[in-house]
Amino acid sequence: MTDDRDRDEAPVIKVTDKRRFAKLAEAEGAERPSASGSDEPGVEETPAGSTDELAEAKAKADEYLQHLQRLQAEFDNYRKRVIREQTSTLELAAEPVMRRLLEVLDEFELALLHAHEDVDRDRFLKGIELVYAKLMDALKSEGLQRIDAEGAPFDPNLHEALMQTGDGSGEPHVAEVFRPGYTLKGRVLRPAGVRVERT
Repeated sequence: MTDDRDRDEAPVIKVTDKRRFAKLAEAEGAERPSASGSDEPGVEETPAGSTDELAEAKAKADEYLQHLQRLQAEFDNYRKRVIREQTSTLELAAEPVMRRLLEVLDEFELALLHAHEDVDRDRFLKGIELVYAKLMDALKSEGLQRIDAEGAPFDPNLHEALMQTGDGSGEPHVAEVFRPGYTLKGRVLRPAGVRVERT
C-alpha cells in the first residue's frame, strides 16, 4: 500500500525533445514578419523622432528649391528686360543727332532750290557758309572736335602720314593737312591725313 502512495506523490517528470521545438520555432520565425518590420539583417527601425526630423528636412529642402526656382525666373525676366532696354537705347541713341541734322538738311534743300534761280552769288555763298556752320554746331554738340594738325608735331595717334618730305634729322611735324581729322568725345574718330616733314 505504501508503494501506491509513493507512486502518487512522486514528481512527474516530462521529457521534451528541444531539437524538435527548435525546428518548429525556426519554421514559425520564417513565416512571421520580424518585429522591426524589415526582414533584412542590419536594418534598424528609425525612431519616431528621426522620421519627423527627416520630414522637416525634406520640407525645408523643397522650400529652398522653390525659392531658388523663383529667383532664377526673376533673374531671367530681369536679364530679358535689360536686353530689351539696351537694344531700345541703342536704336534711339541716334535720334537727337538725326533731329539736329534734319534741320541742316532742310537748309541745304532750301539752298539747292534757290541755286537754280538767278541769285546773287555772294548771298548764295553766305547761305552755304551758314548751313555749314549750323552743321558743325550740331556735330560739336554731340562731342565732335576737329584735330588741329597743321604745324603740330607728328603724332601717329592723331595723324596719318600720307606723304613725307625733307631729309633733315629733326623731329617730324605736320607741314600740310590733306584731310581733316576728328575726335568724338575725346576718342579719335578719324586721324588727320597729313604731309609730314623733317627739317
